[in-house]
Amino acid sequence: MKNIKIFTAVILITIAYSCRKEVLIPGESNSDRPADWTTETHSNNIDPNYDVVFNQTQVNKIHIVFTSQEWADMQTNLQTVKNGGYRDEPAYFPVDFYFNGKQWYEVGIRYKGNSSLKSANSGKLPFKLNFDVFEDVFPEINNQRFYGFKKLAMGSGYKDLSLMRDKTAADVFRHFGVPATRSSFYEVYIDRGDGTYQYFGSYTMNEVVEDTFLKSFFGNESGNCYKPDGQGAKFSSGSFVTSSFPNKTNELGDFSDVQGLYDAIHATTRTSNPTAWKAGLEAVFDVDGFLKYLAAMNTIQNWDCYGNAPHNYYLYNDPNMGKLRWIVWDCNLAFAPGSGGRTSLTFDMNEVSTQWPLINYVIDNLAYKATYKSYVKDFYSTSFATSRMNSIISSQQSLLTTSASNEEASYTFLTGGVGSFNSAASDLINHCATRVSDASIYAP
Repeated sequence: MKNIKIFTAVILITIAYSCRKEVLIPGESNSDRPADWTTETHSNNIDPNYDVVFNQTQVNKIHIVFTSQEWADMQTNLQTVKNGGYRDEPAYFPVDFYFNGKQWYEVGIRYKGNSSLKSANSGKLPFKLNFDVFEDVFPEINNQRFYGFKKLAMGSGYKDLSLMRDKTAADVFRHFGVPATRSSFYEVYIDRGDGTYQYFGSYTMNEVVEDTFLKSFFGNESGNCYKPDGQGAKFSSGSFVTSSFPNKTNELGDFSDVQGLYDAIHATTRTSNPTAWKAGLEAVFDVDGFLKYLAAMNTIQNWDCYGNAPHNYYLYNDPNMGKLRWIVWDCNLAFAPGSGGRTSLTFDMNEVSTQWPLINYVIDNLAYKATYKSYVKDFYSTSFATSRMNSIISSQQSLLTTSASNEEASYTFLTGGVGSFNSAASDLINHCATRVSDASIYAP
């Protein structure tokens, strides 16, 4: 079904844009490429340039140009997706993309997200970029990349007045050795087809797991990479269904690895022979890495993650380790004790029911719980140390102040202007210090 949708979209766009520009015949000659094309900036024959795309010392700027029809069609598609209850992903639309005086051509852009699309009362919405999704329509951009990156995800800062939670969380996870993508801050300007740019505000650009992250972090990208979502993603008894585990790297995978994890976690030896149960689980799952993840996540707090919600993580079958490994994803709601009816998990996680067995069963094991507790202490003493977090947050606040100050009505969540941003940054510093204090009581 997915391939049919993509094929149909390509046919429609081919017809709609046949008069937009001459389509060149595919070939290897540089003369077939657009004028700005260079190996370093546009080719897929180089390693991703993290220093340029994920610059940590400045706020980069991108400019995106739609035709008026493309923009209108994208908004119509968004309403269709909303009305359909997110059964389908938003469609890609081709745009011109500019960065540092260079142009990238027919770049695919689509909206992304769930509540950030449905509930956000702002024009500042999250989106995703794919630099060669339209290569069949426009062969001159075959294998187009943005400094080695094919896909990038742009977070809008929904429910985050500090504009930095997603990036800060990912950075501290990575520092602690937990798999998490790189990110950086960007200002986004969009021409909706009228020849003028609207400042859409400060965004967080995130590396996409199945694009460059796997090879960068694990040294390989050939294993199955799942983005779990839905009831099956809980791993609760009787819930396993393959549809809850979209495979982002091998569409023809047989799901035997995630089935193996489900079987291992529910093995009867858990109660009859805990040693054998641990051995069976550790044969298919990086339990130690998962315990590090839990220690960090419960310390910083996040109410929108496993244990509360069946999403916002990836599983990667790392060929080097021969096990499924946990990857953090989407932490824009981190550094918060809760929202609505959901609260972040306590350090002991005693409130987590058997509906979340990857937590409930693992932490019920005394040896695993002791390891987890030691990781809590390691985390708040090193990666999450108060002096370190104060420096990071203050530095990012200085970096983002101008971007936050310039955000405009209808394209911001900062209802109190830059004052809201500064207050949120201070709250973030205080939150981190409080969590270190709480963690030191739990794991002295």
